Amino acid sequence: MVDDPNPEQASGGRNGATPGRAAWPEAASLEAAALDRLFAGASAEDLIAYAVRDLAPGRAAVVSSFGADSVVLLHLVSRVAPDTPVLFIDTAKHFAETLAYRDTLAERLGLVDIRSVTPQPGRLAALDPDGDLHRRDADLCCRIRKQEPLETALAGFDLWINGRRRDQTADREAMPLVERDGDRLKINPLAGWAASEIAAYRTIHALPRHPLSAKGYLSVGCAPCTSPVADDEDARAGRWRGRDKTECGIHIARNGETVRVLRPVRGRGQDGDGVPGHKS
Repeated sequence: MVDDPNPEQASGGRNGATPGRAAWPEAASLEAAALDRLFAGASAEDLIAYAVRDLAPGRAAVVSSFGADSVVLLHLVSRVAPDTPVLFIDTAKHFAETLAYRDTLAERLGLVDIRSVTPQPGRLAALDPDGDLHRRDADLCCRIRKQEPLETALAGFDLWINGRRRDQTADREAMPLVERDGDRLKINPLAGWAASEIAAYRTIHALPRHPLSAKGYLSVGCAPCTSPVADDEDARAGRWRGRDKTECGIHIARNGETVRVLRPVRGRGQDGDGVPGHKS
């Protein structure tokens, strides 16, 4: 439990005020490391509460796929600040079950500000007019349907919260609780949770599962690029099956810093209380 974290200690002298944009990238990097150390023994709920209430009041958002394990983070957020904006990247390729699950959780958890983030129609018309780009270039498909829309949606926020965990992929094993994402802070309150703890939390709080979980979909993304997994497979084995791809691109880390590089692409014809006692 963290009692009244000191912004001076956490940020190296911010005194709780957001610095000017010119200094923010450097300040954010220093602040991320300090906050990561400060909250090393805190619960996920404590970290979320400090992020939305003290660190970036009115300028914090949650990003959720409303996938197989999303309910735990969303439940924690609902206990702390149910009016926190939740950004849902609607790629226009989701399972119908995911959209229904989103609506179910919004009502069940009292989430009052879910915002659908959608691709730009012009980008889809230029680069994916037939809707089959995922078959030819999955990375580019993720870029125009996920990365670019999210970057636009995050423009008004200083901080965003997501539900990634270290046990999900090798790329995430060293993920900190707090990291820098360009000129923003990125909070990973469930970083240290195991799959068993996610399941236990869901059971303790009687939270609904994603409708596809019972059918073997242990990680749910876009319908064309998601398949069920066998009992002896990793939970994310069904994502981009058969391809050398494990991430959609919104979470790319380099030298301990999250980086999303969005280069112009020319189109056709144009230039907690979780498991009792659990700590993050």
